[in-house]
This record gives sequence, structure tokens and C-alpha cells, in this order.
Amino acid sequence: MPDEKDQDAWLIERSTAQNNWAQAKSDYATAVTLHDAGIYYAAVFFAQQTAEKCLRAACILRLQKNPRGHNIIQSANALHAPLEVMNAAAELNADFLTARTVESAEGVPAQMYDREISTRHLEAGRAIMDWVRALM
Repeated sequence: MPDEKDQDAWLIERSTAQNNWAQAKSDYATAVTLHDAGIYYAAVFFAQQTAEKCLRAACILRLQKNPRGHNIIQSANALHAPLEVMNAAAELNADFLTARTVESAEGVPAQMYDREISTRHLEAGRAIMDWVRALM
């Protein structure tokens, strides 16, 4: 029987996972809104955030680990994600930095993304969200 301290830790982790999941859903709605408004670089960033927070929630619940950093490929791999989810993670992984910083983008992120790229990233974020929902 787990002691009270272990039980408290599990409740905190579960709450953290639920909070990540709730924020992921909000991030996805934000990504869609930005995409519809033609603000593609920001839509791409929020699609990446959707995936990151979904995978973080799943890692907390399934592996009892809160991944550090922003490498969603590592999180998906740790969860033994299927190929389609790994491909979606690969599509989104670099956008944590590239969609936000001129140094990583080696240019202006706002000028680097178009509707087609944004659509592809929204689909990748949605694929990860759907897989994680089924997993949890």
C-alpha cells in the first residue's frame, strides 16, 4: 500500500497531467484561430505546443515522468508512439524555436510559413492529440 506521501505525489502528478491536457486543447483552439486569421507562424507554434503538452500529459500518466525540454520526438518515442505519431512529432519538433526566433529561423518566422505549412502542422498537432486521447 503506498504511503500518504506517495499518494500525494501521484495526485499532484495527475493534476499536472490534467492541466497539460486542458492547456493543449486550448493551444489547439488558438492554433486554429490563428490559422483562420492568416497568422501562420503563430498557428504553427501553437500546433507544436498542442503536441508538446499532450505528450507531456501522457508521459506523466503513463510513465510517471514529466519530460524536460521541448523535444516532442523523445516524448513520443518514450511512449512507443506509432509511426504516424512519430512522423507528426518530427513535423512539429523544430517549430518550438523556428516559429518564434529569428536566430533559429535564420530569417523572419512571420515570413516563412504559409497556409499549406500551417495546415500540415495543424493536422500533425491534431494527430498527436487524437492518439494521446485514445492512450489516456
